[in-house]
Amino acid sequence: MSPFEAIAEPNRRQILDLLRAGERPAGDLVAATGLSQPGVSKHLKLLREAGLVSVRPDGQRRLYRLEPGELAALDAWLKPFRQFWADRLDALEEHLEKEQ
Repeated sequence: MSPFEAIAEPNRRQILDLLRAGERPAGDLVAATGLSQPGVSKHLKLLREAGLVSVRPDGQRRLYRLEPGELAALDAWLKPFRQFWADRLDALEEHLEKEQ
């Protein structure tokens, strides 16, 4: 699964957002999302396959964390679109200032 396919699903985006604060065990993600344990596990597996998260054992738990490499690739792809919107917003600002 590509990173773009992975982030297309809202629950996976929510999990990524939760992991921004740092490593978390799957149980915390279950509690925070309200999804079932199998559902969170499925999403985590797909996020791992896409290279967006990694996992490490910690005793009985498995801790999940963001992987910056694929996130950086997504960011690089989005960069030209941010400039596109910045240009449009600048033009809107100029238009609104002229109207006042």
